[in-house]
Amino acid sequence: MLKGFIFDLDGVVTDSAKYHLAAWGELAKQLGITLPATANEALRGRSRMDSLAIILDYGDQQKQYTEVEKENLADEKNRRYLQLIANMTPADILPGISQFLSDAKARHLKLAIASASKNAPTILRQLKLFDQFDAIVDPASLHRGKPDPEIFIKAQNLLQLQADEVVSFEDASAGIAAINAAGQFSVGIGDAKALAAADYFVANTGLLRLESITTAFTKWQNALNKKGDG
Repeated sequence: MLKGFIFDLDGVVTDSAKYHLAAWGELAKQLGITLPATANEALRGRSRMDSLAIILDYGDQQKQYTEVEKENLADEKNRRYLQLIANMTPADILPGISQFLSDAKARHLKLAIASASKNAPTILRQLKLFDQFDAIVDPASLHRGKPDPEIFIKAQNLLQLQADEVVSFEDASAGIAAINAAGQFSVGIGDAKALAAADYFVANTGLLRLESITTAFTKWQNALNKKGDG
């Protein structure tokens, strides 16, 4: 039975992902690193330090910095990011999300945020959505980043639910891999090719419908139950 929803934040609830990418782009330029067109997808859904590692790899600079220096670079990126998101408002909530959350609340479904962003609480307050969520995973409590399933498992545990009782939403391939590894029903939002592994897909948040997802989830759950009986 469906009892809860778990959401990534950047690119799912709001388009703060573009601010992350802009801040990383500025840092890369400062370091003399040219990011390829594929960098955007590679960075989506990653933790701050994992993202920095990817950028340094592009410039073959991984061994040029100590761990302390890498932390400082990540902090510098975050300062740029905070400047960019300072003026976010509820107008920055992605299409369809407010209605979807309202519909979920009306069904008494539990809601959680599973984002690698340490700024998730700040962003949710600016969007005036903070009180909508029953739980927000603290990235500082995690040992592994996406595509490891840890963040989604932690989110379902915070909601006191089982893997087959939740639906999780992502816009990045690493996130979909994490959801699937957690044994949860995955909803991909965005690029069909990049999110081909998702159990359910929509091109954008405006196409999210509670009834459609509930129906797809029920079919998925029934298939799991038959497999278990077999």
